[in-house]
Amino acid sequence: MDNLTGTAGNDTFNGYILDAGATGTTLTGADVINGGAGGVCNIKNFGFESGESISDLRLHYSTLGTPQYDAAGQICNAVLLLHSSTGNRLHWLSEPLGSELFGPGQPLDASRYFIILPDLIGHGQSSKPSDGLRTRFPRYRCRDMVNVLHLLVSQGLGIRQLQLVMGTSLGAMLAWLWGQMYPESSARLVPMGAYPLALGGRNWIIRRMIIEAIRHDPSWEDGNYTKPPTSYLYTAPLLILLAHGVQQLQDLAPNRHAADQYYEQLIKTVAQHDANDLLYILEATHDFDPSPDLEKITTRVLAINFTGDEICRPEISELDTALKRLPDARFVLVPATRQSCGHLTYYQPDTWKAHLAEFLN
Repeated sequence: MDNLTGTAGNDTFNGYILDAGATGTTLTGADVINGGAGGVCNIKNFGFESGESISDLRLHYSTLGTPQYDAAGQICNAVLLLHSSTGNRLHWLSEPLGSELFGPGQPLDASRYFIILPDLIGHGQSSKPSDGLRTRFPRYRCRDMVNVLHLLVSQGLGIRQLQLVMGTSLGAMLAWLWGQMYPESSARLVPMGAYPLALGGRNWIIRRMIIEAIRHDPSWEDGNYTKPPTSYLYTAPLLILLAHGVQQLQDLAPNRHAADQYYEQLIKTVAQHDANDLLYILEATHDFDPSPDLEKITTRVLAINFTGDEICRPEISELDTALKRLPDARFVLVPATRQSCGHLTYYQPDTWKAHLAEFLN
């Protein structure tokens, strides 16, 4: 990442100029926190690990709760929650997640914790290709996403150490990398629905299928399309199907007519995403492989995964070797039930929140 000089009127951190504020006004990190509900962090001239850069990288976030300060004046109750692929920060506020995580007496009770909910690069209201750059947007990867999040937390909000980094699916992948890249900046990690292994097998092959379907769509035109590509949509639901539990899919579509209707619904769901945005999201996982540096993770870890998850299968043999390298980490495999949702069981906090509460306490 490049070392840049700041300009008057902006906060400059390690060569980056950050404007953090809910209304676009230049504010300090403390002003953002006191604003309460979150805001926008604009990072000037951010350099990606590919060598590309962008003049203004926008990261939207929301906050819940109120920061508390220790004797040294440092925020001591901050939590960072990271959403899954194609989602956004509102993922965490959907029900039943919102009430069962942040309500009174719940594991992340908003009266006790200062909770930060960012839109990842390429998602929600944060910077993404469809903002106008299209395929001229830098090719971000997982490590870039973590670097940007760390800038938001440590320099935009002035938080030296988080009490928790927790993520689901893609967010869990970023949590694993956070533990390696910034081991001193979080007391705990809770990745849900991701293993500390490089993507491969069925997981990556299906991603590659969707990537190639977009790139070979006759209407894609190297990302400079005048109307949204549609041919790729007929295979794009594959990853969503893999995320569902087998029984869940059978209950949703118990006969051919219901299955056809659900397939058409999935196509409409995928079509809500810009093709370039989806392409970038899928390609962002190219660099995900925390396995070479697992020993760099020195913080406490609670890894939660789900029986019946067809994306992160618990019986993958390489997983045993990886877990032995993290002897102090705790790994929980939530049993499947008739109501389980496979990979998406993270949307059912009643199945796993007791493990989170015990870990926090």
